[in-house]
Amino acid sequence: MAKTILIVDDSASLRQVVAIALKGGGYDVIEACDGVDALSKLNGVKVHLIISDVNMPNMDGITLVKEVKKLPNYKFTPIIMLTTESQEGKKQEGQAAGAKAWVVKPFKPEQMLSAVSKLILP
Repeated sequence: MAKTILIVDDSASLRQVVAIALKGGGYDVIEACDGVDALSKLNGVKVHLIISDVNMPNMDGITLVKEVKKLPNYKFTPIIMLTTESQEGKKQEGQAAGAKAWVVKPFKPEQMLSAVSKLILP
């Protein structure tokens, strides 16, 4: 059975690029345009991994990570931050909130799939 990944980014074109890479790797994909939208999609459906941007309207990625960690069904779901932010401070903030990995844009699809395969539990 395919594993499901939630992609959260306010850029539709970026979500599409990530979705194509993940689908090529055999994953199912759910898309959300910001943190608020992402939380609305975490409605009991099994999500094996979340990939989230940091800078988004309505709810940013770090706040999203904190909110996801409060949800009993999703508190152990690994989260990869996918962002243009490469500052150490932001990375530490993300890790403190519970993010497991940090991928800086622009990224190579194989780099993303490698990070995903390390974090998704069989």
